[in-house]
Amino acid sequence: MAQPNGNHVDDEGIDFSDIEAKYQVPYENGFDTVLVVDNLPIVDAAKKDRLLQVIRKNFSKKGPTPKEDGLFMPWDDAKNKSKGYLFVEFESADEANYAMDAMQGVALDKEHKLVVNKFTDIEKFANMDETYVEPELEEFKPREHLRAWLADPQGRDQYVTYRNDDVSIFWHSKNPELVEQRKAWTELYVSWSPKGTYLASIHRKGVRLWGGPSWTGLIRLIHPVVKLIDFSPCETYIVTWSPEPIASVEGAPPGVQFTKDDEGNHIAVWDAKTGNLLRTFPYIQTTTGGEAEGTQKKQMLWPALKWSGDDKYVARVTPGQQISVYELPSMGLLDKKSIKVEGVVDFEWCPIGEKDQDEETEGKGKKAKKAKEGMLAYWTPEVGNQPARVSLMAIPSRTIHRSKNLFNVTDCKLYWQNQGDFLCVKVDRHTKTKKSTFCNLELFRVREKDFPVEVLEIKDTVTEFAWEPRGERFAIVSTNDPNLGNPAPGITVKTDVSFYQLEKSKGDFKLLRTLPNRTSNTIRWSPRGHHVVLATVGSTGKFDLEFWDMDFNLDDRKEGQATQKEVEWGSGMQLLSPANTEHYGVTDIEWDPSGRYVATGASAWRHTIDNGFVIWDFKGQEVHRQLQDKFKQFAWRPRPRTLLTKEQQRQIRRNLREFSRVFDEEDAAEESSASKELVAHRKRLADEWNAWRLKVRRELEDGKGAVHRRGEQGPKEEVEEWIEEVIETIEEVIE
Repeated sequence: MAQPNGNHVDDEGIDFSDIEAKYQVPYENGFDTVLVVDNLPIVDAAKKDRLLQVIRKNFSKKGPTPKEDGLFMPWDDAKNKSKGYLFVEFESADEANYAMDAMQGVALDKEHKLVVNKFTDIEKFANMDETYVEPELEEFKPREHLRAWLADPQGRDQYVTYRNDDVSIFWHSKNPELVEQRKAWTELYVSWSPKGTYLASIHRKGVRLWGGPSWTGLIRLIHPVVKLIDFSPCETYIVTWSPEPIASVEGAPPGVQFTKDDEGNHIAVWDAKTGNLLRTFPYIQTTTGGEAEGTQKKQMLWPALKWSGDDKYVARVTPGQQISVYELPSMGLLDKKSIKVEGVVDFEWCPIGEKDQDEETEGKGKKAKKAKEGMLAYWTPEVGNQPARVSLMAIPSRTIHRSKNLFNVTDCKLYWQNQGDFLCVKVDRHTKTKKSTFCNLELFRVREKDFPVEVLEIKDTVTEFAWEPRGERFAIVSTNDPNLGNPAPGITVKTDVSFYQLEKSKGDFKLLRTLPNRTSNTIRWSPRGHHVVLATVGSTGKFDLEFWDMDFNLDDRKEGQATQKEVEWGSGMQLLSPANTEHYGVTDIEWDPSGRYVATGASAWRHTIDNGFVIWDFKGQEVHRQLQDKFKQFAWRPRPRTLLTKEQQRQIRRNLREFSRVFDEEDAAEESSASKELVAHRKRLADEWNAWRLKVRRELEDGKGAVHRRGEQGPKEEVEEWIEEVIETIEEVIE
């Protein structure tokens, strides 16, 4: 019962109000699930329902869906119009908090941007003390520079290795220098971002991004059982995929965890700088194989989302139906509708080349001009009497720049040159009887007017295609070996490697040279062009490596002076490596960002024999070899685009000999320093050896003198020595 003064007592008359006050748990405020949305258009009764539908649709699109009867709009009966705000109620306070962050500042039109607040904060704002109180300044703590490694005085590159449970980062040099090593840094593999800013580690709970000189953890992306990740070209966003469907979590912080709307999806898009979740998608499988029932196989498309070169758009294909393009960072569908393309199979974005970036940089500060549109290429197969087709479409205008019809098509692959100058469509075609196949290369010259197309017919099957970065050449691997479809164990498929180059005088691609009777099945161009590695990967008996210089005889020519060798087409190609160069068990090949070194690896993920990696220079000379048991992964750290202008780069090339002299002096000083240390070490060892010899000699001389003196002073002592020798041993068994 209660006393008049409000104190609470039990049946025995004991007062326990002090204990209740101490341990009282406050009741949850019932209005935490309600938001107040201001700055709405003032509408009449005819437009009220329409406005409520728009508000509900926007909330459902960007965050949790309000309750069924959760929208209440105050009404001005005198004017028969709304008052410009409304109340929105959700199932829980967490959903309300999430929705408030997601909808803050969203524009309904040019004049109305939403202002969202908690209902429980309205009274606090109304009773707020208007007396200004100067805030306390927080102590400034500088953050580590995420690209500090670029300031290395020696201009060295870094690489990461993953062996057993150890992840190690090294400076690349003649004697690699360990930067960081951690055990169990990742549970699956590691991945660099495209410009080398972040190192991503994969864990069962999600992805972690690391960076800076001390390799501190920067961002956590919580996506359970994640298996695959993909960065956008500018490192702004990251895509994760998990085979396990997403499940929502109660009480999840806004933007960093999944909600009910994400349940069942497998793909998530995140902001790499903040770690906020932008959107999730289901993943789509495609069917490959024969038409007979039971012979088709399901295959997942990866990357499931493909990015434009400037990170402004991301797109995904629904095979056979449409291409959906989304704007960043809102992740809203471009023009609120997908691009309907009946039968579409695949597409690829046109890369943004250095020419486009230079034009954009030069255009800043000048008179504004219309920005250049992005572009993507897609292809559709033959359906009924309709031929297959390749099309180039501008984004966001959706204008078709060029289309090309194709006939008797089995499959197509799209290959953009990294500067966006050329597009190759590798078309696998069959004869009318479908008994034999061959290949066509449809080459689009994108920088020229009307996008002219050249067709090269290859009689054999083309298994590999690669453009030269920043160049006008490409290489292909072709074969007519009958073992290609189902090679027997121990048999290596015979191939031909061919190089083509654009002949500017005629404007067509012409064969430079064919290397016949090879086993090479992999082409790796240097990121700077000019050099290429041909390798046999995945074979059980051949592991050949060939290092080629495409302009070996043309390096010293002067501008405007053509030599006889220069006139001869393809005369500049030269094999640099010895004929027997190989890496036993090679599974991976990767150039460093400078184009001076190549790393080949034999990963334990493929086999367990002679695992490890080898670093070669561009001439095929071995620089460093490391055999490591349970070696899994090697990856060079990428570099961002240079900040030097074209004129500064030309100036460096003109004065390259002066820079080379400085570098040679530094190398000589380093070698001299190493030699001095070696000489000092050897001299110290020699001095210790000589001192020990001198000490022993003195001890021997002192010992001989003492024996001689004892002999002179007393009688000689006779010593009798017995020597036992076993002549024969007989073993006899006694019963």
